[in-house]
Amino acid sequence: MKIFNKTKIGLIVGIIFGIVDIIPMILMKMTWDTLISAFSMCVIGGFIISTSNLKLNNTLKGTLIFFLMAVPIMILVVAGSPQELIPMLITNLIIGSLMGYFIGRVREK
Repeated sequence: MKIFNKTKIGLIVGIIFGIVDIIPMILMKMTWDTLISAFSMCVIGGFIISTSNLKLNNTLKGTLIFFLMAVPIMILVVAGSPQELIPMLITNLIIGSLMGYFIGRVREK
């Protein structure tokens, strides 16, 4: 069985979670720029999580990195429509922790 390097693992996990993240957004008929933004954030997040050298639990590392990446977007969201911040926080915490978990599980094998 071929072992993937950490960059490929991060990108693959990011693409998978990016697709999962935008499916409900497509159903809500959000704009294409919102979809591209969410998808690219997941792909970039997967890359950064997988290549990070932070000495943390993988789930915590994924949560922290994904949350920090989302802070600039959250500032814009709060300025435009504050009621959308809570669902965004919850979604980012779930996706970040799951990405960290799965990237860590694949890297450990």
